[in-house]
Amino acid sequence: MLVGAFWTGVKSEPRPVMPASVPLRFEGELPSLNGAVQWLNSPQLSAGGLRGKVVLVEFWTYTCINWRRTLPYVRAWAEKYRNQGLVVIGAHAPEFSFEKDLANVREFTHEFGIEYPVAVDTDFRIWRSFNNQYWPALYLADAQGHIRYHQFGEGAYQETELAIQQLLEAAGHPDFSHDLVTIDPQGAEKPGNWRELGSPETYIGYELARGFASPAGAAADRVRAYTRPPELALNQWALTGSWTIGQEAAVSNGPGGRVVYRFHARDVNLIMAPPKGSSLPFRVLIDGQPPGAAHGVDVDEQGRGTLDRPMMYQLIRALPVGDHEFEIEFAGPGASVFDFTFG
Repeated sequence: MLVGAFWTGVKSEPRPVMPASVPLRFEGELPSLNGAVQWLNSPQLSAGGLRGKVVLVEFWTYTCINWRRTLPYVRAWAEKYRNQGLVVIGAHAPEFSFEKDLANVREFTHEFGIEYPVAVDTDFRIWRSFNNQYWPALYLADAQGHIRYHQFGEGAYQETELAIQQLLEAAGHPDFSHDLVTIDPQGAEKPGNWRELGSPETYIGYELARGFASPAGAAADRVRAYTRPPELALNQWALTGSWTIGQEAAVSNGPGGRVVYRFHARDVNLIMAPPKGSSLPFRVLIDGQPPGAAHGVDVDEQGRGTLDRPMMYQLIRALPVGDHEFEIEFAGPGASVFDFTFG
């Protein structure tokens, strides 16, 4: 989906494993890495100072499910090849306003086990120097400072690692195992089920919302009592209770506020934020029942969870794929609901 000057939520099926090598083209010079508001895990790095190293730059934002599913591979490459001439840099460019908070970025960088350098690109200066448009987006540069490979969205993990290996060998660092990394992702890092997925990423704020089905429509930036229609078509959603729909998110104004969504997928994720300075209990149902064994990592079998940080919550996992109705209810006011993603 186009947001301003860039696309978000890019995803793709993994390409077939390449037998020995991948074609590497010259795609220009490694752009400037100047402009980050902070560097984490490292002093400030520069494109010039990285000459002689193979450099992998990946653009990310911490709530992006598509990026989360690439992360275990990037972590593994950073670990395997860090003593062989590879430098991995994560450029964090925020999608939502709360992702501009340095404390949040720092917290999730640590929580996700990211030990390689992170450029906190809050003002999108590095993003613009790369003329980037995607989360996630990966750029691979050779030891002479030329970009030789890129990957937009999920997938192509074998191809990407083979490209890393080719450039390391060309740089005079052949002493590594040519076996590709083996990954066993857990939780939200598990790959999506693209072959059966029938629901798109869905924003709740009025700037990018689609599929909203509450009668009388949305009242932008105003308090309104909403109800759900008698029936929801596939990929329609509705609010019930008192809500204020803003540009980025809908905010509940009282206890019992609900969001319902008719979807076709295996997994349900929802980006949410709590009331400032507090937490808020919530409960999710699938087809009117607790999720049981299909609960995600952020709720229990009864569907109970706590909204205590601004992040992506995995609410449903490994549900039999089909048309289902998801519902989330908040115990009090102040819940901000931003974006649904599915897998």
